[in-house]
Amino acid sequence: MGFGDSITEGGDGFETYLYPLWERLFAAGYEFDFVGPHESECRIGKLANCGFRGKNVEFLESITDSVYAKYKADYVLIHAGHNHFAEEKPVPGIIRSYRSIISKMLAINPKVIILLATVTESGKLPKYSYIPTLNNEIKKLVKEMHHCQVKLVDMNATHDWRTMTIADKVHPNTLGRERMAKVWFDALKPLLKKAPWKFKVQRVGYKAISGRDSLQAHIFIPKSRKTHTAVAWFFAGGWKYGSPLQFYRECQHFAKKGMVAVSFDYRIAQKDHASQQDAVEDCKDAVRWLRDHARDFDIDERKIAVGGASAGGSMAALLGCIDQDSADSLSRPDLLLLEYPTLHLSENKLKSHMPPMIMFMGTKDEFTSIENANEYVRRVKSLDNTCEFYPFEDRHHPIFYYRKPLTPDYGKMEVLLSNFLKKYKFIR
Repeated sequence: MGFGDSITEGGDGFETYLYPLWERLFAAGYEFDFVGPHESECRIGKLANCGFRGKNVEFLESITDSVYAKYKADYVLIHAGHNHFAEEKPVPGIIRSYRSIISKMLAINPKVIILLATVTESGKLPKYSYIPTLNNEIKKLVKEMHHCQVKLVDMNATHDWRTMTIADKVHPNTLGRERMAKVWFDALKPLLKKAPWKFKVQRVGYKAISGRDSLQAHIFIPKSRKTHTAVAWFFAGGWKYGSPLQFYRECQHFAKKGMVAVSFDYRIAQKDHASQQDAVEDCKDAVRWLRDHARDFDIDERKIAVGGASAGGSMAALLGCIDQDSADSLSRPDLLLLEYPTLHLSENKLKSHMPPMIMFMGTKDEFTSIENANEYVRRVKSLDNTCEFYPFEDRHHPIFYYRKPLTPDYGKMEVLLSNFLKKYKFIR
């Protein structure tokens, strides 16, 4: 649980630090979730939090019993202390409230680990000139408590409001959010159990984009030194949300089986104000880049599978409709791996000589009805193409959630994908 004020919740012109922390935790292989009564928008959709814009620590104390009893997190990250004026001489009252918050949480959940952060200083002066004194008192409080479940996190130690805040000199910019996430992650890691997943990934820019960092290919390289087949994945999210981290598990699995596995980023509306067509062009460029760099990664450029989920699956299917002799032929997959795709991009572009495909769809999918999915498969096959279709009975959209504990459906899908890839000699 992220517990605090607007810096935790996010707001107009800035986002919560919880997303870059989510990314660090997920990439490190941990299974977890954030909880709280509020949801803040980020590139993967909504993240729950317990941030209250414009509220001070005394307010947080007043709601601790009700909120924490409902959202009984194992780890609580507290960063709060703004929203007072120096003239109020607020430090003693804030410390009393912190002490009360900690006591209430421990009473509700004796096993909770509480990480109490020093407060990021601000250039909004003299209003926040009390924060250095507050931070000294926070350090004293944690030391005096002698409680093994209450940990000090010196969030302010490496903070510089001149480079790490937006124009208001208070709320974190991108650099500030990333730094906060790193500080939280470094404090959490020694306290967490061993991560169930371990990912070894290289990130390489594959396409320059105006106004932001290059789009990245997240690459998993097999250990063996030989020519490899490859698989490129495109994430779900309705062209508005999503992250290439979605396919880290699949990438790791198939890298262990000898494939170069790549999860590609592409432009989305939430981050880039991008259109579906922008995303499609990125996906074309991604597969073309992989072929152009086949020698760099010891890839057989004639054996590149392309897959995706939901919107990503839709774009993978569209690439499968590219003519072999067209100008875009380097973007054409050799196999298609489609997880609950939304089919509207490709359903009117079907033709013969498409790559062999495998497709999974829940029978209660809210975006592509099972009737439409069956008709799509019928049309694909009527054009003398190959399609293995596996309906997942009573499953919705998505069939499973990659941000939640995996269900047996994930394992079933992994086996079916592996069998399909073996059939076409992409893996042994």
